[in-house]
Amino acid sequence: MTIKEIKRYILLLPVLVVFLQVSAQDSTQVLWEKANAFYTTEEYQQAVSIYEQILNSGQESAKLYFNLGNAYYKSGDINQAILNFERARLLAPQDQDIAFNLELANQFVVTEIEALPQPFFKRWRSRVINLYPADSWAAISIGAFVFFLGLLGLFIFGRSTFVKKFSFWVGILAVVISGFTFSFAARQKEKINQRKHAIVFCPRVTVKSAPTENSTDLFLLYEGVKVEISDSLSTWREIRLSDGNVGWLPDSCIVRI
Repeated sequence: MTIKEIKRYILLLPVLVVFLQVSAQDSTQVLWEKANAFYTTEEYQQAVSIYEQILNSGQESAKLYFNLGNAYYKSGDINQAILNFERARLLAPQDQDIAFNLELANQFVVTEIEALPQPFFKRWRSRVINLYPADSWAAISIGAFVFFLGLLGLFIFGRSTFVKKFSFWVGILAVVISGFTFSFAARQKEKINQRKHAIVFCPRVTVKSAPTENSTDLFLLYEGVKVEISDSLSTWREIRLSDGNVGWLPDSCIVRI
């Protein structure tokens, strides 16, 4: 192969990449429509199979997890329904349809857990953070910071005393908003990246006081319960419930959200 031919192939690489991306998008769209068609005709297992195929191709979205959760729910697999509704809510915490369907699925969970009351400021902060996903908070933060830079220019180059005072105080407000919304975006992104919560998949499992089979039995959990993973050791995971109870479970009994 000559140098001229190599250069020609190199020049064609971007075109090939774009072509492959477009082909992949078209393929995903075809699968999406096919899965939705199966769901509409109440062929839920076929719909599940195709939704899972889309996920395995590297695609991920709240809508995809939501539809997959609905298909699992209709097919009678409540554990998988809860898991996928939780994954959908992780990506779109403000979506009321996801919250409603998750609540509906949780009615089938045998274990009843009364969550410990939280201070009002923590509840308020959680509600505010969950108003938007990470990308939206990041966009607001960037917009507020750009607005601050514009106000900074007015403060430096403005001749009017009123303009300087206005740009100064509003600029401070813009910086504060940018800082808070950036922290909200970071918090949402952290939840997505760390995936600290999981769903119990074993029909019935005994929570242990230590990461060994011979340790003391603490309490029973049934499938479908949401837990927080607080530590790990080998094939064991320390879990925390919303009522404050803590113990150890084998990793094989839980699936991370």
